[in-house]
Amino acid sequence: MLLYKLWRSFIKEILLLKRDIGGIVIIFVMPLLLIVTITLIQDSTFKNLEGSKIPIIFIDNDKSEVSKNIKGELENSKTFQLLTNFNEKSAQDAVFSGDYQMAIVIPENLTKDLNSNIDSKVQTIVSSFGLENDSVKTKIEAPKAKEIHLYFDPATNAGFKNSVMNSVNKMVFEIENKKIYKAFQDQLGTTENLDENKNLISFKEITPKKGEMDVMPNSVQHNVPAWTLFAIFFIVVPLSINLVKEKSQGTSVRARISPTPYFVHILGKTFTYLIICIIQFLLMVAVGIYLFPYMDLPAFDVSGKMFQLVTVTLFAGLAAIGFGVLLGTIADTQEQSAPFGATSVVVLAAIGGIWVPVFLMPEFMQTVAKFSPMNWGLNAYYDIILRNSGIGGIAKELVFLFLFYLATVAISIFYERKQNAV
Repeated sequence: MLLYKLWRSFIKEILLLKRDIGGIVIIFVMPLLLIVTITLIQDSTFKNLEGSKIPIIFIDNDKSEVSKNIKGELENSKTFQLLTNFNEKSAQDAVFSGDYQMAIVIPENLTKDLNSNIDSKVQTIVSSFGLENDSVKTKIEAPKAKEIHLYFDPATNAGFKNSVMNSVNKMVFEIENKKIYKAFQDQLGTTENLDENKNLISFKEITPKKGEMDVMPNSVQHNVPAWTLFAIFFIVVPLSINLVKEKSQGTSVRARISPTPYFVHILGKTFTYLIICIIQFLLMVAVGIYLFPYMDLPAFDVSGKMFQLVTVTLFAGLAAIGFGVLLGTIADTQEQSAPFGATSVVVLAAIGGIWVPVFLMPEFMQTVAKFSPMNWGLNAYYDIILRNSGIGGIAKELVFLFLFYLATVAISIFYERKQNAV
């Protein structure tokens, strides 16, 4: 008997949705338009992070060993495209007018003066220990330190500036160290053949792999789960509106006087909107797999991950449904539920990392983000897509989403009983 009542409640929800074709179109079509538009806009940014080169001006007034080493390091970094047909004045004008983000100017005689400076310091140190080679007795006067000029566009991000300056400092430091080491060898007459270019400590980045290929996040891997969550939580709007309609049209009164418990009506809504969430998810995945490659975007890879992704979708759908039921139960008019529902979803998306990655937020907002159910869902999707986690690896996020559903539904039932207590 209970199953029959649940079935009838499910049919009632389907009939309500059929009367609002416009709302159905919005909850299916709007997320598809958003995912395509935002992914196309963001793809160039992700490609910059993945290896597209930034044009910068490089002026070599030294034309010797040190400047060639710096130029080679910049070219091998796969980050910069070097433009060399400038002088310092034209480079400064081009950068300060915003045509280019930065310019690097290597001063004249940099290599010569660096060698002289190092030879002078090394000779002084060796002489202090009485170990200088007999063939080298003349004291070398150290020249003044040289400056490499870096010009930045005033609108350039401070993080980019710091990154470039740290990279240039590192290159110069390594060059100086190698030259100092070579100068000591020469002064002490060492003939041992040592590899000057070999670092004693090096860094190796380890990333998740699929076969022999590195698995790196891209615009599609961010936007498909992010906008799937946004679509799922946007069902709060039609769900809350339908609950308000039931109250205004007297449907809720008939439901209360019927022998069917109120939680059965909520379960009927839950099953109905869970189906909608799954359809939304499948449409988003289909766009990522089949449409994006035709738009010169990376394809969305779900191989071996579909079960886990659907599981997260179900639990995220439960959280969204619980929130919609709570809002529809508390609101008295559609004018209250619709704007508040839409605004709250946008706010949850903003603090949950849908719009801006959480790690870019201020520390206080990073703490706030931990309380957004969208952030729980997004972290679970990321764990599956980028970290190859199984159900056990996302259990915490699934528990949070389910508890959120139980809490909102429990509050709704308590509020409904209190409001209609005689």
